[in-house]
Amino acid sequence: MLWLFDTLGEAPSIALLGLLVGVLFGAAAQRSRFCLRAATIELAEGSFGPKIAVWLLVFTAALALVQSFLALGWLELDDARQFAQPGSISGAVIGGVMFGIGMILARGCASRLLVLSATGNLRALISGLVLTLIAQASLTGVLAPARVWLFSLWTVPPGAGRNLGEMLSLPTTGLAIGGCLALLATAFWAYRYAGKSLPVILWSVLVGSAVALGWLLTYQASRIAFEPVSVSSITFTGPATDTLMGLVNRPDLPLSFGVGLVPGVFVGSFLAALLSGEFAIQRFQPDTPMERYLIGGVLMGFGAMLAGGCAVGAGVTGGSALSSTAWLALLCMWVSAMATHRLLNHGPAAVVA
Repeated sequence: MLWLFDTLGEAPSIALLGLLVGVLFGAAAQRSRFCLRAATIELAEGSFGPKIAVWLLVFTAALALVQSFLALGWLELDDARQFAQPGSISGAVIGGVMFGIGMILARGCASRLLVLSATGNLRALISGLVLTLIAQASLTGVLAPARVWLFSLWTVPPGAGRNLGEMLSLPTTGLAIGGCLALLATAFWAYRYAGKSLPVILWSVLVGSAVALGWLLTYQASRIAFEPVSVSSITFTGPATDTLMGLVNRPDLPLSFGVGLVPGVFVGSFLAALLSGEFAIQRFQPDTPMERYLIGGVLMGFGAMLAGGCAVGAGVTGGSALSSTAWLALLCMWVSAMATHRLLNHGPAAVVA
């Protein structure tokens, strides 16, 4: 990494690292069909099968690798936003619920919309743009006061209160071993009982590995860079708004890990779809009304900024690091998405059934 920094400079090198991690994530997510929405729908229908298997493979792979890196001393997360800044219980709950509802309406979370956009899905592209604009309005625009007010209703200070491992006094080595065992058990179940092929299992593990790699690379970069480098990994709402606003507002786009990540995911998914013959233009149809997608994009844009991340940013990236508020936001995403699906497809009585 020192050679890369000396050759390209710090900011271009960090953006390149984000690009490479994004290509890996995009290609693997496209090939594995990784999607939190699909997993929640499967569970809401009373099934525990292949879509949940993919999500669990991604999550356990990220958890096992991140905790292993921590146990080996290769990674430290004390300066990561998830632990170094105040968190919000109210933000995780309200934002998670909003995101889960929006995810069902728009037929995909933030990461899935980006992956699908690269395969020719114009519905996902439009929804993703709406999500990004609302996220920016929630961060610094007209919706920012509402976000700040909701966030401040119930906050938790930085430090141990934001780390599930420390709250439960769990040793890092034990967490690493437990994560690895969970990954092996999930892979066995996915292959033996959920009908997933070995290539799909591998692609799913690579999605989770990309999350862990993002944590590792940004941490290592922060140790050698002269300028401050944020220790982070894969998330989409923040980097997408940075990329879009940078392209709109200024001729020179400030380079960062996130700015490299977003186009990397697009390129990775596009290449995977092209090579597999799955690239196809998809438009809005009578059974896929635009208004539902637009409402979903609005809810996800605001919800992600309030919850501290999207289904990947909070759910997998924050969850693999054992951020307490990330786990709470993820739980709320699951519950609200399942309830929304049941309400839309089976009527009000099915929600409480």
